[in-house]
Amino acid sequence: MAMKAPRGTMDILPEDTAKWQYVENQIKEICNAYYYHEIRTPIFEHTEVFQRGVGDSTDIVQKEMYTFEDRGGRSLTLRPEGTAAVARAFVENKLYGSPNLPEKLYYFGSMFRYERPQKGRMRQLNQFGVEAMGSEDPAIDAEVIDLAMQIYHRLGLKSLKLVINSLGDKESRKAHRDALVTHFDPYREELCSDCQARLDKNPLRVLDCKKDRDHPAMKTAPSILDYLNEKSQAYFEQVKAYLDAMEISYTVDPNLVRGLDYYNHTAFEIMSEADGFGAITTLAGGGRYDGLITEFGGPDTPGIGFGMGLERLLMALQVENIDIPVDTKLDCFVAGFGSEKVRIETVKLVHQLRESGMQTDTDYQHRKMKGQLKAADRLKAKFVIFLGDDELAKQVVTIKNMETGDQKEISIDHLVSEIKELLLEES
Repeated sequence: MAMKAPRGTMDILPEDTAKWQYVENQIKEICNAYYYHEIRTPIFEHTEVFQRGVGDSTDIVQKEMYTFEDRGGRSLTLRPEGTAAVARAFVENKLYGSPNLPEKLYYFGSMFRYERPQKGRMRQLNQFGVEAMGSEDPAIDAEVIDLAMQIYHRLGLKSLKLVINSLGDKESRKAHRDALVTHFDPYREELCSDCQARLDKNPLRVLDCKKDRDHPAMKTAPSILDYLNEKSQAYFEQVKAYLDAMEISYTVDPNLVRGLDYYNHTAFEIMSEADGFGAITTLAGGGRYDGLITEFGGPDTPGIGFGMGLERLLMALQVENIDIPVDTKLDCFVAGFGSEKVRIETVKLVHQLRESGMQTDTDYQHRKMKGQLKAADRLKAKFVIFLGDDELAKQVVTIKNMETGDQKEISIDHLVSEIKELLLEES
């Protein structure tokens, strides 16, 4: 039986990993400019981390988590998202005691969700995320949104739409929650079973339902913006003012929700409007979660963050026909032919060139000279270095520029410095 990767997972082959590395490096450069620092959390956590952090009433906890018991009978879960894990680490390692709050963090990692696989949405997905913990200044909300938008702009995406909303503070949310229950209760039996349960546990999640989104009651549902108290309205106006100052275009959508109880104030999503991207347009989403840290036993600490799917980012680049500038050319190929002494010297030269920082390869298939030249051509080598018994006897090598065809003979002792100069001229 031929073994295949599990459904909803995929192999990322060398021809593609260079593109991933380029994208990841661009993101890291931006994070460095914004003074965000990388955090790495375990790939699995105690299940309670996500039950508390994500919420018992969410689809992630109810339907999508990969949960198992270890040999000690403990319930563990492969992480379905990054925020809860980072919040747990923030509390466990007492980062809230830092004199330099907010603690500004970013991460890359695999996430796992059991859902129907589709293009750009796998069961094992790769995510980049940002969390800024320790400030309730609306300016940090704008900074986090700006960072996300900067990534897409740096990579060349044009067809973007930023959607923002305010979920208000606890008082505003409670007033809106009561209004939602009053509005949807007469239609309870017409809603899906999930929404019937949500109406009791977290009615805001009803607005985010994919099954009932065309129900007439959705169109007339009360808007959170009508229930914002003075404080919440002022906070939202400040966030918008900062975005305006940075000339970041946005659309206010009162139906945009982040359905967890501890989410408050700012919520946002970034979408692709490119033709051919598909029905699911969201590239990134985030929001403020001032109640999360207390769920893990930490002090009352405000926070905001977002998650960005890397598969969807690469898909958006492809749809907008943006080429990722990946240099696949090899600096040097050392072609040795002849006696075992030549082979030993070839290995030595390859080692010296690599030690000097040059991308170098050689033949390991015992090909003849013609075969080695073909291999160098396939690898797109900039220079081929020839070494045979005659050259070894004279302590020289022949260097060939594969683009121009020019060749010259130099001393083996001067090889490293000569190649360095040639590569500088090429660049």
